[in-house]
Amino acid sequence: MDFDIDKLVGEMDFNKNKMNYINNKVYLTNFEIDVLNKYKINYNNCTDLKSIIFEIEEVLTEDESLDDLEAISKSISERDYYLNTNK
Repeated sequence: MDFDIDKLVGEMDFNKNKMNYINNKVYLTNFEIDVLNKYKINYNNCTDLKSIIFEIEEVLTEDESLDDLEAISKSISERDYYLNTNK
């Protein structure tokens, strides 16, 4: 199987995973911000990742079929665990 590396790299969206500073404890990727905005979740008022997760869970309790929101909830939860758990 042959791969065209230049084509594959050209199709990658590196900007999607760029981290953005929100406040002193919160960084979100462009993709996470887009999804949060889509569901009108105000992440700017959240002081930490746990509060964003709480806001996401509030929306998911009303509609569990929001796969993109579920995916970023998982991603943010994992980031919170690795950043804020004593190992």
